[in-house]
Amino acid sequence: MRPNRLPEQPVGRRSRAEVFEGVINGAIKRVVVIGNGFSGAESQCIGLVRALGLSGCHSLYRVTRPRGGINEWLHWLPVSLHKKVNYIIRQIYSRFQMEAKGNEVVPFSVQKTGLSNVLEADAKQIAMMACDTFDKDGPLLVVASGRDTIPVASSIKRLAPENVFVVQIQHPRSQLNRFDLVITPRHDYYPLTPHAQKQIPWFLRRWITPREPPDRCVVLTVGALHQADSPALRSAASVWHYDLSSLPKPLLVVNIGGPTRSCQYGVDLAKQLTAMLQNVLWSCGSLRISFSRRTPEKVSKILLKELSANPKVYIWVGEGPNPHMGHLAWADAFVITADSVSMLSEACTTGLCCRS
Repeated sequence: MRPNRLPEQPVGRRSRAEVFEGVINGAIKRVVVIGNGFSGAESQCIGLVRALGLSGCHSLYRVTRPRGGINEWLHWLPVSLHKKVNYIIRQIYSRFQMEAKGNEVVPFSVQKTGLSNVLEADAKQIAMMACDTFDKDGPLLVVASGRDTIPVASSIKRLAPENVFVVQIQHPRSQLNRFDLVITPRHDYYPLTPHAQKQIPWFLRRWITPREPPDRCVVLTVGALHQADSPALRSAASVWHYDLSSLPKPLLVVNIGGPTRSCQYGVDLAKQLTAMLQNVLWSCGSLRISFSRRTPEKVSKILLKELSANPKVYIWVGEGPNPHMGHLAWADAFVITADSVSMLSEACTTGLCCRS
C-alpha cells in the first residue's frame, strides 16, 4: 500500500470549468440545482457547480415523491401521476377511517421527504424567475440529475429557451435535444458491452445501443461527477486531522453501499467480505468501515459481529459526524462495494489503491 498523498491541482491541461467557457462565456452568475433527494445524484450536480467555480451562487430545488406504505410500489409512475394517485389514496383512506372511528379524523401516515428548507422544484416558477431576472442577472444555469428530474429540467428549457442553459446529468434515455448538454458516464451511455450489443436484433439496436459517436450535446465521463476535488480533500484532511492522523498505518477504508438492480448482494457478500478482511488485517495498521443508508441490516450485522471486537477495526454505523470525506483524505487504500459508481469515482480521485 502506498503512503497517503492528496492530489494536486491539475497542471498543463484544461480544467472542467474551461470546457464550459465557450458555452457560458463568463455570463453565468447563478445556478439552480434540481435534485431528487438522493445524495448520489445531488452530489454530482454540486460537484459540477464546484468545478465551475459557482458553489456560492446556487439554489437547491428538489423533486420529491410520496414515500411510505404503498408508495414504495408506485415509483415506476411519473412523479406528477404518482402524487395524484397518492392524493386519491389518502382521501379514500381518510374517509374510511372517519367512518370507522365515528368521524374522528385519523392522520394518514406518510414518510416525510427532503428537507424543510429545500424548495419543491416547479418548472413554471423557475422558468418565470429566469425570464423576469434575465436583464439584471443574465442567463440561469440549471443542473439536474436523476430520472425524476428529467421532466422538470426539460420543461424549464421549453418554457424559457433563451434564458436558461440546462445540463442533465445521467442519461435521460430519450430526446437529448430537450437539453443544452447531457453529461453521462460511459457505462450509462453504453448500458451493454460491445459483445452484448451484437446480440441485439438489428431492428431493436437503435433503441438499446446509443449512436456512435455521441451527439454534440453529450459529454461522456469515465466515472461519476462528485464533490471530492482537491480543495475538498485538503479541507477534509484538516478537519479530520485529530481523529485520523495518529491512526497506525497503513489505513484501509471499506465503504459498503447497498444492493441495486444491477448489483445484487446480501449475506453471501457480507461473509465473503468479512473473510477477505480478516485475511488482510495482519497487513493493516488500521481498518475503518462505513455503511450507507442503503446497507441492508443483515449485511451490517455480520460485519459488526465478526470484526467490531478487533482493536484495529472501527466501524461507523451512522452516529456522529460522517467520516466519509475524512476517510478519502487519509486512507492508504480502499475496498468499495461495486454498487456505487460515485463512491468508486471519489476513491479514484485520490490516486490510491482501490478494489471493488
